Amino acid sequence: MPVRTAKCLVTLSIGLLVGIVAFNNVTDYAINLQFVRHVLAMDSIPSAASIVGRAIEAPWMHHAAYVLVIAAEAATALLCFAGAWRMWRARRATVDAFHHASALAIHGLTLGAVLFVAGFLAIAGEWFGMWMAQEWNAQASAFRFAAVILFGLVLVAQPERS
Repeated sequence: MPVRTAKCLVTLSIGLLVGIVAFNNVTDYAINLQFVRHVLAMDSIPSAASIVGRAIEAPWMHHAAYVLVIAAEAATALLCFAGAWRMWRARRATVDAFHHASALAIHGLTLGAVLFVAGFLAIAGEWFGMWMAQEWNAQASAFRFAAVILFGLVLVAQPERS
């Protein structure tokens, strides 16, 4: 029972964390959009970098990318909240019932991991060279989010011993 409670609370906590991030991105839209703009425009990395031809200058693309990030964050949070609730309600149920109840949590945690690993570390960090930027660099933050979410995913996905 304590492991099931831990799975519920960790999932709930990750939902809270990512939910606050989404909320902040909505309420500080214009400020945080500048981050996306600088990363996609690649205007804060050395101009001699061979990858600067990948830059995206179109403002509508900046907005589209940012809205996609916010939507993924919000979906991650909602799936984690719903998954935590379902697991909580099934915490005294059979192993199969609890495993079934964890599906939404696993979907939410997977979406969050994909967002921060693929979206921030791979695409923003490597494809758009965010790692080269001094000011507009979220590699460390993205790694922290990815690590926390992946920890939660590993915990929730661990099978129970019968």
